[in-house]
Amino acid sequence: MVAKARDTDNERFLISDLCNLLDSYLPHDAVQEVYSAYLFGAEAHEGQHRMSGEPYIYHPIAVARILAEMHMDHQSIVAAILHDVIEDTPTAKEQVESRFGAEVAELVDGVSKLTQIQFESKAEQQAENFRKMMLAMVRDIRVILIKLADRLHNMRTLGVMRPDKRRRIARETLEIYAPIANRLGMNQMRLELEDLGFAALHPMRSRVLEEAVRRARGNRKEILNKIETAIKRRLRQEHIDGEIKSREKHLYSLYRKMRGKGVSFADVSDVYAFRIIVDKPDTCYRALGIVHNLYKPVPGKFKDYIAIPKANGYQSLHTVLFGPYGVPIEVQIRTEDMDRVAEAGIAAHWLYKAGEGGANSAQQRAREWLRELLEMQKNAGNSLEFLENVKIDLFPDEVYVFTPQGEIMELPRGATAVDFAYAVHTEVGNTCIAAKIDRHLSPLRTPLLNGQTVEIITAPGAHPNPAWLNFVITAKARSNIRHHLKNLRSEEAVNLGRRLLDKALASLGTSLGELPQARIEAFLSDCGAESLEAVLDDIGLGNRFPILVARQLAGRSEEVEAGASGDAAQVTTPLAIKGTEGMVVSYAKCCRPIPGDPIIGFVSAGRGIVIHVESCKNVADYRNQPEKWIDVEWEPDVEGEFPAELRIEVANQRGVLATVAAVIADMGSNIENVGIEERDGMNTTMVFTITVKNRRHLASVMRRIRHIKLVLRLSRGRG
Repeated sequence: MVAKARDTDNERFLISDLCNLLDSYLPHDAVQEVYSAYLFGAEAHEGQHRMSGEPYIYHPIAVARILAEMHMDHQSIVAAILHDVIEDTPTAKEQVESRFGAEVAELVDGVSKLTQIQFESKAEQQAENFRKMMLAMVRDIRVILIKLADRLHNMRTLGVMRPDKRRRIARETLEIYAPIANRLGMNQMRLELEDLGFAALHPMRSRVLEEAVRRARGNRKEILNKIETAIKRRLRQEHIDGEIKSREKHLYSLYRKMRGKGVSFADVSDVYAFRIIVDKPDTCYRALGIVHNLYKPVPGKFKDYIAIPKANGYQSLHTVLFGPYGVPIEVQIRTEDMDRVAEAGIAAHWLYKAGEGGANSAQQRAREWLRELLEMQKNAGNSLEFLENVKIDLFPDEVYVFTPQGEIMELPRGATAVDFAYAVHTEVGNTCIAAKIDRHLSPLRTPLLNGQTVEIITAPGAHPNPAWLNFVITAKARSNIRHHLKNLRSEEAVNLGRRLLDKALASLGTSLGELPQARIEAFLSDCGAESLEAVLDDIGLGNRFPILVARQLAGRSEEVEAGASGDAAQVTTPLAIKGTEGMVVSYAKCCRPIPGDPIIGFVSAGRGIVIHVESCKNVADYRNQPEKWIDVEWEPDVEGEFPAELRIEVANQRGVLATVAAVIADMGSNIENVGIEERDGMNTTMVFTITVKNRRHLASVMRRIRHIKLVLRLSRGRG
């Protein structure tokens, strides 16, 4: 268990104290190895002091003490004593490995931060440190336990830091480390990290709340004793031998509840909390019946975490009762094993016998979470995105739903059908097109509720929709959608880049297929590109000009500077637009081009090609950048539907909007948006955004609208 005692100058925990503690559960040679690590660490940290002025080596000993009280193995204790030697001293990883073995060296390296790499921002550096720590944790769960113990001791001794640094470390503790401890089921460590973080981040609020709790404690003693006696008497009558503990809410929990619900201290402090610990799960349910018989339960407040454990392996029965004097009583009922796992979480694997089911359950669930982290890391674009995804994953408020086969799936509250699809399998998420919730077809964005049965309908050719990012809430769904869209966009960009480069090479009398491989490799070496695909991707996204690349590939690079301004004009054959290019070809909202309109393309860095109508006023504005314009034309058989804008002036009569909408629908066009721009007593101007296949389709729609008697004037809008 985590030590409550704080390290002070008067009562310092020495290496002899640590060895005595380790002697209680480790063999003698393992304790000797720990002592050797102490000598090695003391020599490495020689001359270094903490901000409090004490020798630095006392910090690693204190971290090792926290782990020793969890009964961690001797490699973890050795790594805890050495956890700062690679980062803060000239000692290399190889020295640690040769002296204490590869296992200890990997643990120490996993806990160490990345200090040698330069980052653009402090946030990026912290995110990269976190990513490295998470990946080391995937390889060996002990890394995070050492890191949590390190953070806990730092929080206990935070008082010597500058106020701004105190607040930064406290905020990081509350946002990252306490939630990780919670995710691993380490409740006791989480509570201490939260209370220490709260005291450092909001010292005045913490003191005021602590004083209020102290005052309230005296007034509650009599009622607590009365309730405890009543529960004990009733359990004895039913021949149940159970231990009853009254629980006190921690300061940060109280503060969060007051902030979250907008209530006063009196409203949250008038809740009496008890824990009943019995011998086996069957007795838990019997005890539940007894307390429900003793005091009336509050409807909707019962939770069975024994049948359906939390994500971190936590198991217990929770209920809320109407107590004497009308005060609510919170009761948790669990077995001794469940209580140990609830307090120690994954550390119960070391603290108690590894063969016990509860400890293994926490261990297994932690491993599942780590596997998900690894998948997220592979899909994340950068460290900041990975950290954002993990933060989402660290604050679950669970909802439990069923698959059609009756399996229980656990998701964060507010999760949608798409989140469920990705929880089942990444491929199910990527190809989902619809969902049935309790056998009824429902939108994919529907938030799920406890007890619902969810069935996902998939289609082989389907792929994620960018709009899903607006409503999914699980990190797995978000990272997989982003990953797929990045790959899709890259594939589209490469295809477009290949077409643009071939057009440019054609104007120079060659093609990509005719160029010798040696010339392509020489070009890639000169421009520092990883592959031809990377260059084509840059061309497709508008980051490189195709004619300049074509000149270099064709061996005419000496003409580039002289002829750069006329490059675009030399590509005589216009690029054909098919309408299926995806995200790398977009259509300007300022003029809304549709097939049949005379068009021109503008190369926009990072976006690819933006298509404008030739008469668009923005074309005139951009004419001073001729190298960015490219000749384009519509393919004869363009696929897809394109937005067009109609401005319709109508007589202001009831039902006119419905009449116009019905005509548009009859003509096979979809209404994307409608707005009322002007209205007076007589007339109204409506602006419709509709989808059409081409100019001919639009002309047919406009012809039918003109036949409506109430339509006074009709024109095509230009955005």
